[in-house]
Amino acid sequence: MSEATDAEELYAAIEETARLVGAPCSREKVWPILAEYRNGFAEGGVVFSAQAGERHAGELDYGLAVPPGIGDPYAHALAHGFVTATDHPVAALLSDIRERCAVAEHFADCGVVGGFRKLYAHFPRDLQKIGHLSDIPSMPRAVADNAEFFARYGMDDVVMIGVNYKNRTVSLYFQFTKEHRPAPHTIRSMLHDLGMKEPDEATLEFAAKSFRANITLGWESPEILRVAFAPPPGPSLDLSTAPIPAGPHLEQFVTCSPRAYTGERINLFAVKWTRDKEFLEVCSYYQLPDGYEPLRQMAIHKNQT
Repeated sequence: MSEATDAEELYAAIEETARLVGAPCSREKVWPILAEYRNGFAEGGVVFSAQAGERHAGELDYGLAVPPGIGDPYAHALAHGFVTATDHPVAALLSDIRERCAVAEHFADCGVVGGFRKLYAHFPRDLQKIGHLSDIPSMPRAVADNAEFFARYGMDDVVMIGVNYKNRTVSLYFQFTKEHRPAPHTIRSMLHDLGMKEPDEATLEFAAKSFRANITLGWESPEILRVAFAPPPGPSLDLSTAPIPAGPHLEQFVTCSPRAYTGERINLFAVKWTRDKEFLEVCSYYQLPDGYEPLRQMAIHKNQT
């Protein structure tokens, strides 16, 4: 099967999935991205995601592995017009991370409406401490400013960093073990300290099963902008297991979105908070190659209590 055929098949899957969530899908916007990253389709994972709530309606996100042959993912994205040249520190951050961490792989995050947004550096075999990351020249000062907060709530090991070039924000992905995850009362206290909406007990219990927490910060202030908790992906998950209503369009997405693997469908649900809202993100995996990190985490966290 040719690379062009693979890209065509993925585009068709994105187009079909966009219809399920009511997102307008334009080949003009999506195809240039697929064309540049199609060399990574064979070995890399592909995930579709959508967020619940009217504010997020009409968008479908898709995440792709960046082909290993692309040595500098930011420079590649810049050369192809996916990001805009800037002297803001956001432009240097990915390269600075790669110089200091043993990055195993990169991912790109895009929306069928919003286009190219983020690049991720993933280092699952070289977890990083906040003190080390804070020393990166282009890292937002907010990371160092919140070091005591992270330590207080047991968030020690960073496994991945996402750089959002449109919003100029950074997301730190903290890795948990099955034995050491924040308890419900810890998550309640954390959200209270940040001035975010207090969750109900069902949401806290759901979040306490997480294998990762995602904290988003920016360069403009020390404020933590968003907090997310995600239990590990699992087979045949349905929205009845999620604590926050998602709506019928996401039910279709969870059960009917295309996939390129056999066996049970693998989904992931995450709860997210900002100052003014609490919402659910729903992910459906389109491609799951052997050795894919979400599958490894699913096995590690199996049989949660």
